[in-house]
Amino acid sequence: MVGVGPGMPFVHALLRAPACPRGAVVGLVPCAQGGTPIANWTHGSDMYDRMVTRACVAGAGAGRIAALLWFQGEADAMRCEDALAYAWRMEAFVRDVRQDLAMPNLLVIQVGIATAQNQGKWLDLVRKEQRAVRVPNLKYVDAMGLPLASDVTHLTTQAQVRLGKMLADAYIATL
Repeated sequence: MVGVGPGMPFVHALLRAPACPRGAVVGLVPCAQGGTPIANWTHGSDMYDRMVTRACVAGAGAGRIAALLWFQGEADAMRCEDALAYAWRMEAFVRDVRQDLAMPNLLVIQVGIATAQNQGKWLDLVRKEQRAVRVPNLKYVDAMGLPLASDVTHLTTQAQVRLGKMLADAYIATL
């Protein structure tokens, strides 16, 4: 499904914020892969390696990587084992990313999921595990309650815009 995500609304909200320096340039390094459990993002996996490579290329220029926006977890609500393992897998993911990017304090903003793939019955457990992640410099924004599209799986365009603003607010609060 092709649609609007929170990335561009995040950038627009950030650039409009008084805390953002005039003339600032904000870039995004999209690495999303829909329908993937966090286990597919472990150190050494194809998706993880592609993400780190893209981030390294982006950070090698004149800019710097300021944050990782993480909106994932719906596929982990399909199996109890995946839901129960979410917190420690996310903690390992964050530690690995920070080590591989040589950015031990990289800000990570995690989105608490609002729906589950194929109406996964472990949605509440994944959300509980997401809130239980304990690593320094990790912020949590909650997508629960944002309007859903007619497929009852994806957020509406308006909800994605709202989520982008929520992510920007979380980022700005760290400045």
